[in-house]
Amino acid sequence: MIYATGDTHGSFQRFGSKCFPEQKKLGQEDCVIICGDFGGICAGTSEENYWLNWLEEKPFTTLFVSGNHENFDLLAEYPVEEWHGGQVQHVRPHVLHLMRGQLYDIGGHTFFTMGGASSHDIQDGILDPMELDFARQYWLMRRRRQVFRVKGVSWWPEELPSDAEYATAIEALDRAGWKADYVINHCAPTSVMQKLNSEYQADPLTDFLRWSIKGWISIAGCSGTTTTTRK
Repeated sequence: MIYATGDTHGSFQRFGSKCFPEQKKLGQEDCVIICGDFGGICAGTSEENYWLNWLEEKPFTTLFVSGNHENFDLLAEYPVEEWHGGQVQHVRPHVLHLMRGQLYDIGGHTFFTMGGASSHDIQDGILDPMELDFARQYWLMRRRRQVFRVKGVSWWPEELPSDAEYATAIEALDRAGWKADYVINHCAPTSVMQKLNSEYQADPLTDFLRWSIKGWISIAGCSGTTTTTRK
């Protein structure tokens, strides 16, 4: 069995047996996919370790793609390994980060993953802690109730894929003949986003998803995630 859900932001109560009783019949070959904003690796605290270990003890395997609210510095510390035909990072033996631009064979189905998204809660800017007047700017913006984030603390430029990750994605899709059963990502293609919000401003990732899955069926999922299947 393969289940999918939206943003968890480090809160995993939905995977408790009362909310998710189906897990009683699952094994480690069964997967639950979190479509971005996993949030289980933010500060490296003992509380985060508790919940990661809690997930590890579940009967199923937890998979996730990155969103825009991840600590990409901490995530980068995990080694890259091969798993089901694509590259992953094992956060725990059965808690895995599905990396960008990868194709996996899971349960006889192919999954293409392209995590990431642009943050839209930065209307008033991004502060850099290395700037000399950072503290003054930070508290001034807090008092004004401005909407901003802090580089390396609550925002990372790696929220959007790099050129190398786009190249990896294209190479993987070329090898597969641009065919996959499912696409797992955190944001939708530009065309979908603009149907949901006519004022939405496209970014490189939403445009990549738009042209790379042209002719595919896009289904908007929970919390801004999408699942896409080939016609």
